[in-house]
Amino acid sequence: MSSVLSEIKKDYMKSLLKTGKREDGRGFDDMRALKIELGMANKAEGSCFVQMGDTKVIAGVKCETGAPFPDTPNQGVFTTNTELIPMASPDFEAGPPREDSIELARIVDRGIRESGAIDFEKLVIKEGELVRVLFVDIHIMDHNGNLIDACGLAAIGALYNTKMPALDEEGMKIEGEFVPLPMKKIPIPCTYAKIADSIIYDPSLEEENVMDSRITATTEDNGNISAMQKGDVGSFKKEEILDIVRRSKVKGDEIRSLLKEKFSEMR
Repeated sequence: MSSVLSEIKKDYMKSLLKTGKREDGRGFDDMRALKIELGMANKAEGSCFVQMGDTKVIAGVKCETGAPFPDTPNQGVFTTNTELIPMASPDFEAGPPREDSIELARIVDRGIRESGAIDFEKLVIKEGELVRVLFVDIHIMDHNGNLIDACGLAAIGALYNTKMPALDEEGMKIEGEFVPLPMKKIPIPCTYAKIADSIIYDPSLEEENVMDSRITATTEDNGNISAMQKGDVGSFKKEEILDIVRRSKVKGDEIRSLLKEKFSEMR
């Protein structure tokens, strides 16, 4: 978008926001239509498809075995990767991971890891020698804004959907037997965009194109904040951050309830 068109668009959105409206008719705390489907990828141990508005992502979990990190010999290994494929957006290019792809993976990873959602100690087969290694791969299918929340929900959904091959004491697979991933919490990322003096939840791509800044707060089941990440060059006042935390707890509980319904259907 050219700088002139961008400024015109921003002025238009700012004038709308001053009247308490958004371009797509949502309220400031309204999420776009949310769709969640579990077990979409047959070749993964766990998977989850998430659609927020026109943003579509799918996450898959692969389970392997390997050596633990030297500083955490009594914990399993967990890595997150995001792939921004060109077909998802004209802004995405083929090639090595871009900075925004790396940032996206780190935000999703941190929200899950810092919440203690996975019981990493139960992923140990032989302490200091052999542990479960989890790979969460997230593929962006269509990008229409707020990839952070869509990817975060897809990742946690895929983890809860995961069935790992059962292993014996030597780490060998027990044919035909599977066990669920040891999960303890459901962390929910909530992203807010700041445009002038207005702070809106679940920004669309057009809103992201004109926002001054954004912040993501990931909440745990008990309401604690497990991670926060700010993006872009703008700033937030202390009272704005406190308000975002409050709003994130409310919205996180709403989405968590939806996920729990989906997880109960798996049993």
